[in-house]
Amino acid sequence: MDLRKTILEAVEAQVDRNGFMASGMDRLTAAAGVSSRTLYKHFGSKAGLMAAVLDERDRRFRSCLDVPTVDALFAALEDWIRTEGARGCLFLRALGETGGDRPEIVAAVQRQKAFLRERIGDIVRGQLDEPQENLANQLLVLFEGATAAAAYRGPEATSAAREAADILVSNASK
Repeated sequence: MDLRKTILEAVEAQVDRNGFMASGMDRLTAAAGVSSRTLYKHFGSKAGLMAAVLDERDRRFRSCLDVPTVDALFAALEDWIRTEGARGCLFLRALGETGGDRPEIVAAVQRQKAFLRERIGDIVRGQLDEPQENLANQLLVLFEGATAAAAYRGPEATSAAREAADILVSNASK
C-alpha cells in the first residue's frame, strides 16, 4: 500500500470518530504514523487533507452503489452502515464543522451529493423505465435521512427507510 493511501485510511478513521475540527494535526500525524511535514507535503493543508479523505470515502461509497434497484440501493446503505459505522454522513459533518468556509471541502461535498442524486435518478429510471424526478428526490431525502437517523437508531433506521422506499416505488409504478 502506498503512503498516501495509508495516511488517508488512518486520518479517515480519526476524523470519522472525533470530527474534523477536534482532530488536530498532532493527533492526525500520530494516527498516520508520519510527520506533519509529510502530511503537508502530500495534501498542502488540513483542509486539503480532509478533502482527500472525503474523495477517498466517496470512491469507496460509489462502488457500493452499483446496484440495479431501489431496494438494492437501500440494502447497500444498510451494509455500508453495518461495515463503516453509524455516525451520520461524514461529508455533511465535515461541511457543518467547517461552516462551508473551506472551498476544498465544499467541492468534495458537492461532488458526492451530486453523484448520489444522479445515481438515484439512474436507478429509478432503470427500474421504472422512465425518469421520475419527484420520486428520485423523495428517495434522496429518505436515503440521507436514514443515514442521519442511523447515528442514533443504528442500522434499523435503514431498514425502515428501505420499507418506505418500497412503498414509494410501488406507488410510482401504478
